[in-house]
Amino acid sequence: MAKKNYRLLLMEDDKDVLRTLELVLGHYYESVSTEQRISNLADRLANEVFDLVLLDMNFRPGKQSGKEGLFWLKQIKQQAPDTAVILITAYGDIDLAVEAMKQGASDFLLKPWTNEKLLGVVEKALPKRKNTTLSPTENEFLESRSPAMIDVIEKVKKVAPTDANILFLGENGTGKSSLASFLHQQSNRQQQAFVVADLGALHDNLFESTLFGHVKGAFTDAKNERQGVFQAANGGTLFLDEIGNIPLEQQGKLLHVLQSRKVTKLGTSIEEAIDIRLITATNAPLDQRVRDQQFRQDLLYRLNTISITIPPLRERTEDIPLLYEHFLAEFSTKYNKTVKTLAGTLKKLGRYHWPGNIREFRNALERAFILCDDESIGPEDFILSDSFQETTVLDSYNLIEIEKMLILKAIDLHHGNLTQAAQALGVTRQSLYRRMEKYDL
Repeated sequence: MAKKNYRLLLMEDDKDVLRTLELVLGHYYESVSTEQRISNLADRLANEVFDLVLLDMNFRPGKQSGKEGLFWLKQIKQQAPDTAVILITAYGDIDLAVEAMKQGASDFLLKPWTNEKLLGVVEKALPKRKNTTLSPTENEFLESRSPAMIDVIEKVKKVAPTDANILFLGENGTGKSSLASFLHQQSNRQQQAFVVADLGALHDNLFESTLFGHVKGAFTDAKNERQGVFQAANGGTLFLDEIGNIPLEQQGKLLHVLQSRKVTKLGTSIEEAIDIRLITATNAPLDQRVRDQQFRQDLLYRLNTISITIPPLRERTEDIPLLYEHFLAEFSTKYNKTVKTLAGTLKKLGRYHWPGNIREFRNALERAFILCDDESIGPEDFILSDSFQETTVLDSYNLIEIEKMLILKAIDLHHGNLTQAAQALGVTRQSLYRRMEKYDL
């Protein structure tokens, strides 16, 4: 089941509530934007088109009447009359709800909500004018011609109806997160939340708070209670990306939760039962990490009830023409531009090693699509870095050594600019920092 083709804007001054909304809704709808400053609302509406705005009724501290929400509701309906609006409040004032509906609100959501209630209210409020279609990221798997990738897809479909823990293995950019989403949509939990946590970008001191949540006052900056990703995914699926990056001292805490199926927020001793389907992913060689005593073997047993290895793009080159057509169609719609493909283009793309896999392929094609001249795209439009040439010869096939080499080459290529290097590698800046620290680079 693909993400639905809608654009949502979430307006909420509480960053923890905003993050929870984004986690839940971001895996059902193609575009979910967030905004904490109500003063930016007019500019957002002027420069972007949204199908729905989810609006907190009380933005200023101490203001709990809901009148501020009604004021901004009026502004939205004047500036973007076709945009649906759902008002959020922690106070169940029926009269206020009726007034909001009279002034054009589509619905009214009370805090705290369940994921099921949130998704139901949003789905009901969205205009029914758009078709739900398969996104290119899902097509790239569902229409594979590669025997290795077809085998992966069949395994995913076979295990999806179960509640078995799944571990996806593979290089960066191979599509582990997209396959995790596809698995969820094929599962019996498809109507429930699909929540993602990128452990590679997670600082050690935020580990427990992000995963398990915290209560107000649990630590210095804990000004509000926060729901962790385990609670946000309750009833649905939790995807923990880059599981191999968890520090050894934190692995025991995760193992305890997976064994007990109970979560305790920081700052309290109260246990909360959770019901989740767990999917994890990593590009790290976990078996080697276990031998090096960097990863707990009992945790690995919990994670890999079933492990599925995703082949890199260089091992599924027969899919390059399909990927090319999918992404080309996506960019034609995105940029309102049609181009033809010149001879030799696919041959060049098929010879390249693609160390960044599908993520790098997509970025390279988008850049070429934007910059190409004469409404045609040819081999010369693809500037494939000298650091990643087609003729790259590897002295070692050890994933750790390859990753270190690619990091150093990306940093050198971009003259020490870590933001650009991270983009070239297809990872976040924070994730690149963690890898540099891990390898002492």
